[in-house]
Amino acid sequence: MIRSCDRSGPWPERSLTRYRSQPDSSERDLFAIQTELLRMRVATFFGNVAPTVRRERRFPHRCVIQANKSQCADMASASSLRLALSLFGLLLGSGPAAAADVAAGRATAAVCAGCHGADGISPMPLTPSLAGQSDEFVQWQLVYFRSGVRKSEVMGPIAEALSNEEIRNLGAYYASLPPPRPEAKADALAQTGQKLALRHRCASCHGEDYVGFRAAARLAGQREDVLVKALHDFKSGARVGSGVASMAEVVYELNDADMQALAHYMASRP
Repeated sequence: MIRSCDRSGPWPERSLTRYRSQPDSSERDLFAIQTELLRMRVATFFGNVAPTVRRERRFPHRCVIQANKSQCADMASASSLRLALSLFGLLLGSGPAAAADVAAGRATAAVCAGCHGADGISPMPLTPSLAGQSDEFVQWQLVYFRSGVRKSEVMGPIAEALSNEEIRNLGAYYASLPPPRPEAKADALAQTGQKLALRHRCASCHGEDYVGFRAAARLAGQREDVLVKALHDFKSGARVGSGVASMAEVVYELNDADMQALAHYMASRP
């Protein structure tokens, strides 16, 4: 049996590799660590079953868990294995961790306020609002910056100084804040963007109202310029996503006008 899975989870050893077919040596090291973690977690859940984990050739940001028939022999039934595999994505992101401290996150976020706003609502161009953002999404992005998977001369050094505990606290803090009010107008351009969002099934990852879900970002009410840049970065490969459905695949067919319309629509959402 073969089942694709999201290598989700907020810490460096579970970080995704860049979206390209030939990873460099550091990414191969990350994948080796990831493979071992996958085997240990699956073995813990499955008991005697020790599935094989491999990288998909076409989409190296994915991994595949493969368990052959002999390995499934100790399972009570094939249905139980299917259930275990379906739950695997949840297990991967739910390792033991101390409860996040929102108050501590607020204190840590003081240094972030200059760019992202004191209330998490950004006053600066090309700087995202973080208020109301998904907890896991904030954690993911900070880990991406810290590990160098996502490049930024500003965020890189800041994230490198953060501990895992501080990252958890920041995620919880920003998730606790009320989201920004939309600044874009719900006009004809927004209607075009709405059609594109439906066609490309954006809600399947980002939530029915585009308010974010787990590692998928909140898009509703985000700065329009931030969303436009993000879409361009995903299309060029300058930025990677964190899920089974890579953003590079999603935006592949979008042209500049499509991306502008889609960003405008999301920015107009409450």
